[in-house]
Amino acid sequence: MPIINRMAELHDEIAAWRREYHSNPELLYDVHQTAASVARRLREFGCDEVVEGIGQTGVVGVIRGKGDGPAIGLRADMDALPIREESGKPWSSKVAGKMHACGHDGHTAMLLGAARYLAETRNFSGKAVVIFQPAEEGGAGGRAMVEDGLMTRFGIAEVYGMHNMPGLPVGHFALRPGPMLAAADEFTVTVRGAGAHAAMPHRGIDPVVIAAHCITALQTIVSRGVDPLDSLVISVTQVRAGDAHNVIPEFATFGGTVRTLKREVLDFTVRRMREVLEHVAAAFGGTAELDYHYGYPVTYNHEEQTAKAAAVAAAVAGENGVTSNVAPVMGGEDFSFMLLERPGAFIFAGNGDTSGLHTPQYDFNDELIPAGCSYWVRLVETLMPADEAARRVA
Repeated sequence: MPIINRMAELHDEIAAWRREYHSNPELLYDVHQTAASVARRLREFGCDEVVEGIGQTGVVGVIRGKGDGPAIGLRADMDALPIREESGKPWSSKVAGKMHACGHDGHTAMLLGAARYLAETRNFSGKAVVIFQPAEEGGAGGRAMVEDGLMTRFGIAEVYGMHNMPGLPVGHFALRPGPMLAAADEFTVTVRGAGAHAAMPHRGIDPVVIAAHCITALQTIVSRGVDPLDSLVISVTQVRAGDAHNVIPEFATFGGTVRTLKREVLDFTVRRMREVLEHVAAAFGGTAELDYHYGYPVTYNHEEQTAKAAAVAAAVAGENGVTSNVAPVMGGEDFSFMLLERPGAFIFAGNGDTSGLHTPQYDFNDELIPAGCSYWVRLVETLMPADEAARRVA
């Protein structure tokens, strides 16, 4: 089962949809134009049910096959990022300060292409549930859709996701059982001292110096507190203090992100962060308060569903076109919330030698479209075969 001929025929049209979405990026839950376009196209394709407003602005389409069977969910994300585009493409963003720097435009277009084919052929049993989600980029739209009844309302038994990956050859796929992407949390630390004239630091307690020592000390949790074979990232990405060159401020703040692949590592890290901050600050006569925000959990691929997804990907790309035990990525992904509710798997699809995700120069590679669409279609047809005898064997 290589690339589906029909998907190759529709390549240019699907690419045109993708470029339309790329030119008109929307952020978080404010994807009204994109969602309306998705819903309109699903209705034009002849989907049996199209529901808008799931998880605020999410869209769900239901395509029924030729017989009874389970419901399989296929998910794409729709939102863009607050980045000024510098790709130089003719279809570059028309909206200042917003761009599709993560390829969600391509994800949306590929799932639409698969939905069109599935609605035309219906060569499967059960229901294909196509899920178009808002607010993946920090807004937890996946959680919002789950909390809005996504899984139970549409009877979803298994759920699958896909994301493009720069550096992976076009037409290749990569996945792994277990942790695929990291838990992604955020933290803010407020360091309090005592203000003073900058020329008389001995009369105050400098929160900037305390913050600097705290930032350095936090890295010892990674290098000395956690097994080197376990993955942990503590990145401080923001530091703020003071308004004048000649004033030692009363307080300083810094913040960043924590990434882990195991719950026990996360629990240890948060506990140690509090201990390190408290004692380092106290050593200088100040205080440090940690405000920790738990974000996206680990994106954890279920073993059985990962094996199914890998087999389908191999049918599309060939055995040499699939890496079935790729190293985990420390980025976060809110498809994790869906995998907490139902068994499933998340897969990477090669975007080729392109700029990295979340960069101003990035653009989704349209050459990926036939392979991505074919994967979605074959996943549905393989997991829910139309032939009754084949379905019993599966």
